[in-house]
Amino acid sequence: MASGKILVTGSGGLLGGLTIDLLLEKVSPEKLAVITRDPSKVKRLVDQGVSVHKADYFDYDSLLSAFQGVDKIMFIGAHAFTDRIKQHFNVITAARQAGVKHVVYTSIQRREGSGVVLWDITESDTFTEQALRASGMAYTIMMQPAFLETFHTYFGGEMLEDGVRMPFGKDRKTAPVTRDDLAAANVTVLTQPGHENKTYKLSGDEAFSFSQVAEILSEIKNTKVPSQEVSEEEYVNWHGLKKGGPPLLPQFRLSWVKTMTNGDFEETTGDLERLIGRKPTSFREYYGKLSYPPS
Repeated sequence: MASGKILVTGSGGLLGGLTIDLLLEKVSPEKLAVITRDPSKVKRLVDQGVSVHKADYFDYDSLLSAFQGVDKIMFIGAHAFTDRIKQHFNVITAARQAGVKHVVYTSIQRREGSGVVLWDITESDTFTEQALRASGMAYTIMMQPAFLETFHTYFGGEMLEDGVRMPFGKDRKTAPVTRDDLAAANVTVLTQPGHENKTYKLSGDEAFSFSQVAEILSEIKNTKVPSQEVSEEEYVNWHGLKKGGPPLLPQFRLSWVKTMTNGDFEETTGDLERLIGRKPTSFREYYGKLSYPPS
């Protein structure tokens, strides 16, 4: 069990919030801390006795102040298109200067030797991992695949109505997981010894192809869900028209799809199951509980 103080970044986000909630089941609140740009969003943690620090990845001094007396940091990576390299450099440098012993970082899973670059993610992940290894602090790299909670968005969301529309490689496999399972793995690494200087690939136990997605949905929803291969241009245009949102979003989703169809998320290592001590939630189990895949 952890003995020093643990600090979680990104506490206002989904993965960070789930991680801190699970930590509170194992660690006393006075041994936990979080940083957030807006403390009012995590008032519930203040009420529970968790130390809440106002800090920003771009504000080095705020990080240095927040990291004082901290033994381990759960480092949730910054959002894409926000100068991740600068922000991550600040976090690592401030942690080292503050005397932090161990940093646990959420990276994105990739296949060794893969030539596919996830837009505004792969380069900064590689930089961050190298910086951690050179920092002198203990590190753990938690390489995550796609989330089951948002997996439907790569197909446009309304899979039952529109089918599974994917550009190329629809028979390459992927093994997405839930944020709940990833948070549980984070807690294991933060509270148990023996995870220093290791890299885990946190894939699900079952990899499936995009054409199999349609087959599984057809079975569990008792309706025919088609699978259609489309061009990159059709994919981007269809997502832009169907979903709206920021202009870059369809291209960003396409870069994730390319990563999946390249086989970067195909490997099933068993790391996640070993860390959480049970089978991870499967695609069939997760979507079988939903009355309709959310949009």
